[in-house]
Formats: sequence, structure tokens, C-alpha cells
Amino acid sequence: MIKKLPLLAFITLSFFTANVFAQQAESMKQVAFKNIDARYDEYKKIALTIWDYSEVGYKEVKSSALLQKTLSDNGFTVQAGVADMPTAFVATFGSGKPVIGILAEFDALPGLSQSAEPEKKIRDGKTSAGHGCGHHLFGTASTTAAIELKNQLIKNNLKGTIKLYGAPAEEGGSGKVYMVRAGLFDGVDVVLHWHPNSKNGANPNSSLANMSAKFRFHGLSAHASGAPERGRS
Repeated sequence: MIKKLPLLAFITLSFFTANVFAQQAESMKQVAFKNIDARYDEYKKIALTIWDYSEVGYKEVKSSALLQKTLSDNGFTVQAGVADMPTAFVATFGSGKPVIGILAEFDALPGLSQSAEPEKKIRDGKTSAGHGCGHHLFGTASTTAAIELKNQLIKNNLKGTIKLYGAPAEEGGSGKVYMVRAGLFDGVDVVLHWHPNSKNGANPNSSLANMSAKFRFHGLSAHASGAPERGRS
């Protein structure tokens, strides 16, 4: 029985410290919610501005610049034009482990111009592009999360590094592929991603990624399996 006491004490201490940490984490979360709500109008303006810009992939010049400035104004070091993409950037704060990455997207889709109304209506005299799945919210909220996480690190004297990845051309442009190739995610412990939806929730599901390309052949067409020898490029 005596031999088991150290193990029992360790288990009890582990449970106690985990419980204390859980309470601390919950308290930090409530403070974060309060801080974000206090800046709601500021972040809303950023989101609606990016909505108005509606810049398509690799051309999100103003949208990217706005998020970069927001992060820089809030104490982040911003490296712009990473991975040879003018609108890609990485904003960093803190030092040491863990290294937490947060993805931010801000590209629009061509042909989806839409006024801020619940029914289909093209915006007059502006752009033919539009945010079909909430990327104006995506980039803004990810930036918001990074800023508030930074505030919590400072307030609670915690170690860690935050990296906000401004990832262009998600809508078919494969911007993140080039960021991975450039080694921008090396040494990162976890990368957090979210997407606007009709409900709040988290899941561990994976999804497919692809690299799209267009091929144009000139010459004589032929059936690929019935008469391939007749084809001429």
C-alpha cells in the first residue's frame, strides 16, 4: 500500500493541476470573448471593407494590405510577399514553443458580384467578383483571433509563438501549396483553420486538395481509347 502512495499522489496532483489549468483556460476564454466583443465594430468594418474590395486570387492587393496593417498595428512583425506571391504574408508574434499557426484567406471569386442583401443582386458599377463563401469574414476573424491570442500571451505571461498566414488564392489557386514548398510551415506545432458556416462546431475531418491546370491541344482530335493513333498534336 505504501508503494502505491507516490503513484496515487501523482495521479491526484495531475488531476488537480489539470483542473486548475482548465479553470484558468476557461477564464482566459471568457476574457477573450469580452475583448473581441469590445472591438466588434472595428473588425466588422474590416470585414465589410474586404467584401467591397472583392479581389480575386493573387490580386488581393488591398485586402492583404489591410490585414497586414491591422496585424502590424497590433504588435505583429509582418513579412510580406512570401513564397514569391505579392499578396501572401506571415505575421508573427512571440517566441518559443508552442508555435501556433492560424490561416487567413481573403480572395473572392469571379462572377459572384453581390450586394449586401439576402437576395441575388449585382453591385452596380463595382466589380464582377464577390465573396461566395465568406472569405471576407475568414481573413478578418483569423486576424482577430491572432490578435486576441497575442493579448492573452502577454497578460498571462505565457511563452509561445503565433503565426498568422495570409494565404492568397484559396479558391482554385493553390496559394498554400507554394507556402508549404517555401518551408513557411516548418517547425509549426499546429495550424488552425476555420470556415464560415451555418453553425459553430469543430471536427477532425480531413479533406482533399488538388492542383488544377488547363491543357489546350492543337491538331487532329481522336478517340483516346478507340483510335488513339489517329490523334495529332
